[in-house]
Amino acid sequence: MTDDHRGRPPALGYGLGTAPLGILPHLVDAAAARACLHRAVGLGVRYLDTAPFYGAGLAESRLGAFLAEHDRADLVLSTKVGRSVVARGRGATTVFDFSGEAIRRQLDASLRRMRVDRIDTVFLHDPDDHWTEALDQAWPVLAELRDQGVVGSVGAGMNQVPMLTRFVQETDMDVVLLANRYTLLEPEAALGLLDLCLEREVSVVLGGVLNSGILATGDVPSAQYEYAPAPASVRARVARIEAVCRSYGVPLAAAALQFARGSHPAVASVLIGARSAAEIEANLRLTAHPVPPGLWDALSAESLLPDGSRHELGHGIPAARERRVVSERRVSRGCPE
Repeated sequence: MTDDHRGRPPALGYGLGTAPLGILPHLVDAAAARACLHRAVGLGVRYLDTAPFYGAGLAESRLGAFLAEHDRADLVLSTKVGRSVVARGRGATTVFDFSGEAIRRQLDASLRRMRVDRIDTVFLHDPDDHWTEALDQAWPVLAELRDQGVVGSVGAGMNQVPMLTRFVQETDMDVVLLANRYTLLEPEAALGLLDLCLEREVSVVLGGVLNSGILATGDVPSAQYEYAPAPASVRARVARIEAVCRSYGVPLAAAALQFARGSHPAVASVLIGARSAAEIEANLRLTAHPVPPGLWDALSAESLLPDGSRHELGHGIPAARERRVVSERRVSRGCPE
């Protein structure tokens, strides 16, 4: 593909997802959110993702307060459109609206909350029930803003594979954000989409790579999967993965985070959530925990990973991936590739 107008993001490794800094029921206070952001950037995180949906603008506002104290130039920011923040009683909520006019208003509101004059990447957010409006009204506005240089890159962020696949097939988006669908627990669920993205030079950002908790806690009675109590079949599979990881002295979460980052060359960035400075420190330590290549072979031998994974993981893939994903047509405008 040679469409030079597209702005693909620089490969940014692990980024910080700010949903935990704005969403109830376990809402952190402003001081803890600020400390989390400062610690993440202090430890080298350069990609920060947010959305109006996260606390009806609260996460964006908290990110904006942080950005007022930090040099924005060395950071890549992404947010999302498709939900408008509206007043409700003494507070606020969000409602879906993928009309072209709404997309422009939402982006303007995000810029104000974040206290910036530009956003590197903008995603259509969860248009599951709004395909026609998102494709016919919202997408042309995002593409126009990209082509005008107002934003660096544009795409869609969802928790499902089929509609993201259609977006990649039917538009010239630069990047997709896939949540909860490509993980160590479910390593084959999105391979077709990732292969398509690699073929079309579309960057992939992954979120929810711990499957909403069970790949962090392991097989425990309170384990969460898809934001609900984990079913017995899921817990059984996680127990098998955890046993292999334990035999190699690798924490389950470390294997999960590093699988997400290194197992497919289309993946450019992986978002990590955190509610405190201590949590982001702990999570980033897991991303650097030594993982013997034999672990991936053992998981494949137990039919817990597809056979091809052993060829990507644990053998210098980060450098190889960046050579393949950051192509010669990458532009200087930031976007989380």
